[in-house]
Amino acid sequence: MKKSYVLVIAVAVALYCAPAFAQHSHGVDGGSSMGPTMSANGSSHANSHAGNAGMGGSGAATAHGQTMDQILTRNTNLATRITKLTGAATAQEACSNFKNLGQCVAAAHVSNNLHMSFTCLKDDMTGTPAAQSDGCPTGTGSSKLSLGKSIQGLKPTSDSKVESKKATQQANQDLKGTTSNS
Repeated sequence: MKKSYVLVIAVAVALYCAPAFAQHSHGVDGGSSMGPTMSANGSSHANSHAGNAGMGGSGAATAHGQTMDQILTRNTNLATRITKLTGAATAQEACSNFKNLGQCVAAAHVSNNLHMSFTCLKDDMTGTPAAQSDGCPTGTGSSKLSLGKSIQGLKPTSDSKVESKKATQQANQDLKGTTSNS
C-alpha cells in the first residue's frame, strides 16, 4: 500500500515539474531569444540561453575556447561582412559588449535590412546608454533588450518577430563553419 502511494506521488511530481523543464525557447520570437550562438562544433543556432556560448563581451570564450576577437581575426570574410553591414572601423569594435558573436551578426543584419542605426541597436541590446551624438531616441541603452524588443523600440513600424527571425537566419548563414575558416 505504501509503495503505491509513493509511486503515485512520484509520478504526480514528475508530471507537475515536466512543463518547467520543457519550457526552453529555441526559436526567435523577438522576446526572450538572444539570437544565434556558436556551438562547440562550430555551427550556430538560435538559443535562448545565449550565456551558454560564454560570450561576456569581445574577450570571453566561445567555440573551442576561442574569443570573439580570435574568431574575427581568423575569419576575415566574417569580419569584413560585419564591418560592411555596420559601418564600424573593425568587426571587433562593432561586436564589443555583445553577449556573443551571433547576437552581433544578427544586429548587423537588422540594422542593414531596416536601414537603422547599428549603434542605437547595439546600445539597446548591450544596455549601454547611448551618447547624445549618436542620434538615438531618449532611453536607448537604458537596459539590455533582446533583438526583437530593440527593433520594437527603435523601429516600431516594422514587424519585430519577422525581422528578428530573418536576421537570425542571415547570421546563422554567416556563422556556418566559423571555427573551420582559418
